[in-house]
Amino acid sequence: MFLQIRLVSVIDFVGEGVLIHSFLGLQIFVNFGKKMSRFEGVRVADQSVQSQFSQAQLRSLKSRFLRVKKEHGQVTAGDLPPLLANLKPFNVIFKEEEIRDILLEPGTDEGSKLDFDGFLRAYINLQTQAAKKIGNSKNASAFLKASSTVHTVQNSEKEVYVAHINSYLRDDPFLKQFLPIDPSTNQLFDLVKDGVLLCKLINVAVPNTIDDRAINTKKELNLWERNENHTLCLNSAKAIGCTVVNVGSQDLADGKPHLVLGLISQIIKIQLLADLSLKKTPQLLELMDDDEDIEELIASSPEKVLLKWMNFHLSKAGYTKTVTNFSTDLQDGEAYAYLLNVLSPEHCNPVTLDTKDPVERAALILDHAEKMNCKKYLTPKDIVEGSTNLNVAFVAQLFHERNGLSNDNSKVSYAEMMQEQQDDEEVSREERCFRLWTNSLGISSYVDNVFEDVRNGWILLEILDKVSPGSVNWKQTTKPPIKMPFRKLENCNQAIRIGKHLRFSLVNIQGNDIVEGNKKLILAYLWQLMRYNMLQLLKHLRTRSHEITDDYILKWANRKVKSTGKTSQMENYKDKTISSGIFFLELLTAVEPRVVNWNLVTKGITDEEKKLNATYIISVARKLGCSIFLLPEDIMEVHPKMMLMLTASIMYFYLQQSDEEPESAPSSVAVTPDASPAPSFNGDDDFFMNGEQFSTTIDDAASDTTCASNLEDIASL
Repeated sequence: MFLQIRLVSVIDFVGEGVLIHSFLGLQIFVNFGKKMSRFEGVRVADQSVQSQFSQAQLRSLKSRFLRVKKEHGQVTAGDLPPLLANLKPFNVIFKEEEIRDILLEPGTDEGSKLDFDGFLRAYINLQTQAAKKIGNSKNASAFLKASSTVHTVQNSEKEVYVAHINSYLRDDPFLKQFLPIDPSTNQLFDLVKDGVLLCKLINVAVPNTIDDRAINTKKELNLWERNENHTLCLNSAKAIGCTVVNVGSQDLADGKPHLVLGLISQIIKIQLLADLSLKKTPQLLELMDDDEDIEELIASSPEKVLLKWMNFHLSKAGYTKTVTNFSTDLQDGEAYAYLLNVLSPEHCNPVTLDTKDPVERAALILDHAEKMNCKKYLTPKDIVEGSTNLNVAFVAQLFHERNGLSNDNSKVSYAEMMQEQQDDEEVSREERCFRLWTNSLGISSYVDNVFEDVRNGWILLEILDKVSPGSVNWKQTTKPPIKMPFRKLENCNQAIRIGKHLRFSLVNIQGNDIVEGNKKLILAYLWQLMRYNMLQLLKHLRTRSHEITDDYILKWANRKVKSTGKTSQMENYKDKTISSGIFFLELLTAVEPRVVNWNLVTKGITDEEKKLNATYIISVARKLGCSIFLLPEDIMEVHPKMMLMLTASIMYFYLQQSDEEPESAPSSVAVTPDASPAPSFNGDDDFFMNGEQFSTTIDDAASDTTCASNLEDIASL
């Protein structure tokens, strides 16, 4: 550690050290010798190499590189072939020996040490050879992009999203000084770099997701504050259903257009589709035929409900085709013409259907929509080209403005009654939590309704393969769509067998229970999966002297709070005293002293005060980097499962900061288990684990030392 004193005017964060504000305009720069990649992202010495990777890709590759380094003490040239042979897309193009022949020339010393830059150059070299092998003449960078994410920016989409932002955020007290955004420039990508706009947009899509008090809103933010906003944004985006596996805080700080637009697209889509549920719009019951099951409508994704609504009106209008997608089926504009005529006959224009030119017809359709006060989420060109995202936005806006459904009181009352029967509040909150957590893992399937989507077993197997790589025998599985019921049962039975191997408590759960959609047992299985994954993440950060159990996490939290001189504690995960939120705010302060503004904290006595504190806790935890999916009500009511996950997530953040080379990211990187999770400390119901303990260790001395605690020591210098 070295000490440097210099004259500066603002608090700053540089390289591997922290500047601490002192008296008389002096600041003390202290180097802890620890990498603060949480704030700066993964950096590569050779900028030409770094420019060919996104931060998400760099983090993933760095994680694998460090894993090999930890296992062998260093990474050598000889480690490259087996390491790269397990990476996509190389694992489907090359065999390990082919990679060895490409990268290691005759006479190469396979024991020669390799740094991370050298590993990336080898990766790019292999990309070039892979491109040649598959007959692709594009350069290695293009191959990388083609094998992961297509980095294209549609100006029409950008213009639409800018118009949406200008419309919904123009009166925001902070953002109005920067709005309206000019869609013809790159102003949008510059404006997102401080993280405020995206946080505000998330709150427009799902109100109260982010506590405004947790957003850093100054005209000039330092690196730390910007990173906090981006971290808060990404964790909150996951919490409303966005997929952000390939997006990192550094990507947003850099304003990368394709990633920014991709995230904005998801946020706006969630906002526009919010009303497409029986709970929000009971009139949707009118879409059901007499022989259809209402549960099918409740379980359907918003996009499927939107298509069903569209076809319902098209059928009434005499349109003979069925619209099955938001792209090719809408390109000729006929479906739109029929739909608008039935929704708004007073603005009907006979010329629309008689017009032969698709572009001209599309223009007439948008004129009709404008008269209905619908925002133009697309242009005539977008309709003709079949832009899926913009078509979904446009149809959702039509539904929101004029759904054309009956207000028959008997049907509405029946729909509300059925929804109440379906919607046990606690079950609903748990389903939401597990659905969002599952979608955050980056599996290929997207879950719209846990109880329906897991019944074929496939999604459970995808989750298992993520949290316990290599555990699934894919040769004995059947991929959806699955028509034969026994194939679904085979998938579910394998999920149960793997769960037993991981020592889950599955005494009363069989594969058929999942196929039949038993809600309680499905939630029990998913809870054990989620808890197992968190304990594995904690285990792989520390492996020295203590096994990680629910009880150990509880004692760690109490010890951290006590170390700051506070007296509050948590007796167990059911302790009603923690409903005030004070304990968790003190725990967050203990792991990062600057993160909680105590001027904003209430006493937590009344329900209103408790909710304010709970909302603040969730946003502050996400701001630090905790990937959590609970709601304020879970804290207020002291939901034991959610209290455990919240505490464990804060502990995971803390351990990452005290570990020089953490192996994985908080929310998306699963690890390979070699032992089972420990039993629940509470043991209150079937949802908690009853299996045997596993040995996972943590060094007490090491775990009590972080940048946060170091700051207190330095303050006395």
